[in-house]
Amino acid sequence: MTIHPSAVIAPEAKIEEGVTVGAYTVIGKDVAVAAGTKIGPHAFIDGNTSIGRNNTIGPFTSIGTPPQDLKYNNEPTRLLIGDDNLIREYVSIHRGTADGHGVTTIGNANMIMAYSHIAHDCIVGDKIIMANSTTLGGHVEVRNYANIGGVVGIHQFTRVGEHTYIGGMSGVSKDVPPYVIASGVRGKMRISGINKIGLRRCGYDKETIKKVTKAFVYIFNTSSLLLQEALDKSLDEFPDCEPVVNLVDFFRAPNRMGVLRQTNEKK
Repeated sequence: MTIHPSAVIAPEAKIEEGVTVGAYTVIGKDVAVAAGTKIGPHAFIDGNTSIGRNNTIGPFTSIGTPPQDLKYNNEPTRLLIGDDNLIREYVSIHRGTADGHGVTTIGNANMIMAYSHIAHDCIVGDKIIMANSTTLGGHVEVRNYANIGGVVGIHQFTRVGEHTYIGGMSGVSKDVPPYVIASGVRGKMRISGINKIGLRRCGYDKETIKKVTKAFVYIFNTSSLLLQEALDKSLDEFPDCEPVVNLVDFFRAPNRMGVLRQTNEKK
């Protein structure tokens, strides 16, 4: 371990070999940090927080602190962070609430840029990019490979689908389906198309992207079809296409906020 002499680490904290801790960092007694993780100066890590291997945690971060929830009454909730994440300076991540999941979960290989905030009970998947000053309200779920632009606010209990791209300075108040490009603020949030570049970068072939695009037309751009008819038609035509099945399942899953369906297409 490489621990700066000015760092304050509780004796009960579980710090594995190969961890680096910068100057003036404070680590609480219920924190566990796995091998290879690098923690910058002036970080504050507290609560029942488990941090996996080979993460990089920037300076002035606040991780595992109590949730900003008036109902929270010091219940023993948790924060779980996976492996290979890059968490930049001034990021704040809160642990869960007793009324929620009881745990906030961050997956693997995510890039969480400066000044971003992940609130209580969020579920953040793998290989997600959150640009500067992105804010996730409580109970938000962000699925794998989502790319969220800077200064985006996402309403509590909202879902963001996999491979979604959300433009900067957006205000998200409805669930954003997988594989789409979306931007706007609340009632003016609009979908502009399929995230074809993101899908290609993740190895999807042309035929699969064509099928997703066709399903997109049925679900979002065909005014003659009701939503359930469009979902059925997509599934009937492409029953073996995993992304199309995921898209249909996203709409059919229970949700509290409603699913964004408005597009930029002129009617």
